[in-house]
Order: sequence, then C-alpha cells, then structure tokens
Amino acid sequence: MGNTKEKAPKTYSLRVSENALQNIDDITGYIAYVKHQPLNAIRVGDNIFETIDRIEQNPLAFR
Repeated sequence: MGNTKEKAPKTYSLRVSENALQNIDDITGYIAYVKHQPLNAIRVGDNIFETIDRIEQNPLAFR
C-alpha cells in the first residue's frame, strides 16, 4: 500500500556542565536560605531539571 517503514527517532544526549550545576545549586540555595523559601527552591530546581529533560527529548523545539 504505502511505505510503512517508520524511522526511529534520533536520540540526543544533553551534557550539563559542572559550572551549570553549580549555578543551579547557587540559585536554589539563595532562594532557600537568603529568601527563606525552601519549598520554592525545591520547585525551581525541579522545574529547571524538568526543562532540561524536555530539551533532551526534543531539542529542535527550543532555541
């Protein structure tokens, strides 16, 4: 009937540098300890890593 072959999606890997991880730690530490909002610090950190995961899954959707 038609071409039913499906192409396997490309797999991408994303490397996060030590400097970037340190910056994320500094940001969440500032929110937790200086602003005294530990729950918001957890949310921010989680959202950053969720976004990194989304970029890894579909890098062409982001700038």
